[in-house]
Parts: sequence; C-alpha cells; structure tokens
Amino acid sequence: MRMSMGLQARQLQTQKLAPRMIQSMEILQLPTMALQERVEQEMNENPLLEQLENDPLAPDEGDDGYPSSKDERSENEKELVVDNDHSNQEDFERLQNMVSELPNTFDESFKRSANRMSDEADRRHDLMANAVSRPESLNDFLLHQLAELDIDDNVEQMAERIISTLDARDGGYLRSPLADLLPAGHTPEDLVTAEKALDIVQSLEPVGIAARDLSECLLMQIKSSFPHSEEMRTLIRDHLADLAENRLPQIAKKTSYSIELIQTVRDELHGLNPKPGAAFMETYVPNVTPDIILELDESGEYTVRLDDDRVPQLFISEYYRRRLQDPTSSAEEREFIKNKINSAQWLIDSIEQRRSTLTKVAEAIVTHQKRFLDEGPEAIEPLKMQQIADKVGVHVTTVSRAVDDKWIQTPRGILPLKRFFVGGTQTEDGEDVAWDTIRLKLQDLIDKEDKSDPHSDEKLVDELKKSGMTVARRTVTKYRKKMGIPSSRQRRDWSLTKK
Repeated sequence: MRMSMGLQARQLQTQKLAPRMIQSMEILQLPTMALQERVEQEMNENPLLEQLENDPLAPDEGDDGYPSSKDERSENEKELVVDNDHSNQEDFERLQNMVSELPNTFDESFKRSANRMSDEADRRHDLMANAVSRPESLNDFLLHQLAELDIDDNVEQMAERIISTLDARDGGYLRSPLADLLPAGHTPEDLVTAEKALDIVQSLEPVGIAARDLSECLLMQIKSSFPHSEEMRTLIRDHLADLAENRLPQIAKKTSYSIELIQTVRDELHGLNPKPGAAFMETYVPNVTPDIILELDESGEYTVRLDDDRVPQLFISEYYRRRLQDPTSSAEEREFIKNKINSAQWLIDSIEQRRSTLTKVAEAIVTHQKRFLDEGPEAIEPLKMQQIADKVGVHVTTVSRAVDDKWIQTPRGILPLKRFFVGGTQTEDGEDVAWDTIRLKLQDLIDKEDKSDPHSDEKLVDELKKSGMTVARRTVTKYRKKMGIPSSRQRRDWSLTKK
C-alpha cells in the first residue's frame, strides 16, 4: 500500500445561517415573557429603539417631540413593520435612503431618556417587591431544633455532621455509615458518641428523619397507641417485600394473620411517610402565561389571537432619524446610527415574523384538533409536526421552535402547544387512533376489571382488540408502567378471592 502526503483541493457544499436568520429563529423560540425581557434588553443596548406609548391620557405630542400615534408621523417617521405581501420594500427603501454612503465607526455613548430610566426603576422595584422569600431548608429546620437541646458539645458536633449529610431530595435518609463520618483513627468511644448523636437527630421532627433504610423509617413512625402497632411492626420487619408485591397469602401462611387483617394493616401503613424529608424540597412552580388565546366566536368557530400585548411595540427613534439628516453630525456618528438602525430593523422584523408564524401554526393545530377541543382528550387525533409544517409551508424545525415552551388558553384550560402533537396507530378499519385514546381505554378497562381476577397484559391486548385497537403486548406493558398501574398480581384484591 502506497502512502503519500500532499495537498488536495475539494469542493464542499455547506450551509451557513446568516446572523439575521439566527436571530429570527431565536426570537421565534422565545415564549412571550422571555420575548418581553429580550426586547427590554435590546432597548437598553440600542438607543435607537423606542417604545410606542399607548397612554390615552398622554398629550398628542410630548415635550421631547416624539409622536404619540402612528398616524401623526411623517413618511420618514413611520414605524417599521413587516409587510408579508410586499417584502418590506417601502421600509427598506426608506432605510436605504437614510443610511446610504455613511462611514463606519462611532464610539460616543448616548444618554437614555428619562421615561426609559423611570420604567427600568419601576421594573426593578416590582422585581424586589415580588421576590419569593427562600423557604427554610431541611438542614436549617433540624439545626434550629438541635440548638434548643442541652447536650454535650461532642455529641452536638456529631449531630450537626449527620444533619449536613441529609438531603431533602432523597427523603432525608442517612446514606453514609456512621464510621465514615468519623475522622481516621477514631476510637470505639467516638462511635458510641456518633450513635448517641444519631439517636438525637432521629428524635427530631419530622418523624422518621435520618433513617438508614425504609424499614427503619417506617418503624420510627409507629406509635404504641396505633390499633395494630404490633402487626405493623411485624409486616415491616419481616414481610415488606411480600407486601409490596401483594403476596398476601404467603404473609398469611407465615404469620397466621387473616387476609382481611393484613389488608387492614397495609392500609394503615399507607398512612406513614416513606420520605419525611421530602416536604422541604424547594419546588419551582412556573407561572404559566399563555402565548395564544383561543376563543369561540358567535358562530361557534375557534379564533386564534396572539397574546403579546405586553411586548413593547417598537419603532426607530425620531431623534436619531434627524441626526442622520443633520449636516453637523459627524461621519462616525452617522455610521453608528446606521449600524443601530440595521440591528433595530432586524429585531422588529423577527418579532413580526414570530407573530405571523406562531399564529399560522396555532391555527393549523386548532383546525386539526377541533374534536379534541370540542369533545375532550378521548377525541384527540394523531398529529405530527411535519403535518403542520406541510400545511403552513415551513420547515418542520420551524414548527418545533414555534411550539417550544408555548402555551395556549382554550375553553378546556391552559395547555402546552406540544400537547396537541401525539403519535398513534391504525384500527382494523384503517382509522387513525392516538396513543392518548388507547391509554384512556386501557385505564377504563383496568378500572372496570374484576379485582378478584385482574386482567393480565395479554388479556388487556385482547380487550383492546375487541374495541378495534390492535396493540402489541409489550406496548400495553410499557404504557401501563408509564401510567403507574401495577401488574395484575399487585392489583388483585385477595379478600374477594373465593376460598
């Protein structure tokens, strides 16, 4: 085999996205609240961007000379907007006339208007007023209780070390052996101190904290005053695995307890908390703001409206338009304004393109899923993003960006747009049926089954087939587990079994 080194010229075809296209995709993907923040950031960085004021009490023209309505602007002062029918020809011609043959750099900083600085101060004040206070953590809660106890310093220090290892996300269990929390070369007396410290931590609230396993956690919560406290301890210590698998006859055979008693004790055990520290988890519940409003008109048809009123309506500053035409302006100043005008126009175009694309995508989705909106989840139809892309006339990735993290307010509540996209299969009659419909039917079959002899997965396949839904057994098993439905053995009610 001959090997040689050399240079070769090859032609490769690659696709590069223009900065403007990248910005348009980024703007399209933003939900309304994030878009509002992005616009405010751009306004801070670009002094040429101004917000259209809609205050009905404001005078026709302010002291700063800014127009108060679009109709009162001259031809060169009109707001720059996207014209889908004419490709923005007039706007771009106006821009070209304004910025042609201007030089390239400008380093002077511009002072923001008093109105903009006042708006920013109001937003900062609102942010501070609405800030959520940090909830007390599990470790802080335990340390506050520990500080109220009168215990030996060495025991207290070890207890603090134990507390530091507890994680609310793990339920507050002690996963590290006590010996691992002691320094190297520790003595037997140190281990005794650690045991005392663990006893103290386990005596704190919530009950069951710092347990080393599930059995210890549950046993710590049982009080002697419970009606079946001894039976509960027996089942936890010796039969927890059988209990989880619903092997009640085996437990009855080993303990001589009746099936009815075992079921009663099991129900009481369900009242215990297997993860006592989880209550201190910091849960973040996002404040969902719909990007699209879906309403029924007088004729009973759905109308789609983009809810972006909070996004500022932008136009290019009149002051800087005048600076371009002012003969006293330097070449550097004009070049700076030219660059900022281009940046502002890109942003305005991207926002308008987002509005147009998102509206068209939402309308296509609503048209396809009208039965779902009218009748409920059982009527949802299979839908792929490619179908919407073909209907709207855009690439499938555009649809994906348009629906990402977007919510729609419907008569059935606020739903994510991705909720309308579901896979499916075909019935024996060739009719498309969504997986959501199959899952609802599966749940209905299990709810109505004979609990003394629950349906196996094979039986569920047969029952679905009777309804015209041909589904593989492994698919039924997968969706049953996703829905959190136990196996047929675990669903069986042994008290109903004939003796």
